[in-house]
Amino acid sequence: MLNRFDPRSPQAGEAEVRYLDSDFRVVRAGAFVRCAVTGAPIPLEELKYWSVECQEAYATPEAVLQRWHPDRVK
Repeated sequence: MLNRFDPRSPQAGEAEVRYLDSDFRVVRAGAFVRCAVTGAPIPLEELKYWSVECQEAYATPEAVLQRWHPDRVK
């Protein structure tokens, strides 16, 4: 039986996601998306931060701050 943790599973790789105002839609199945700032994988079930305008995901609130207000990051 294949599951999302099995590397042979089509859902084991990177997903393609369309970011909406309060939700997101998975366009291509996968287990994770990448943070636009850090490049870290973000499991879809843990995805909380994204930009509808830029269509990109962020791993943490700090990554959002770094993207939108780099002058405020230490």
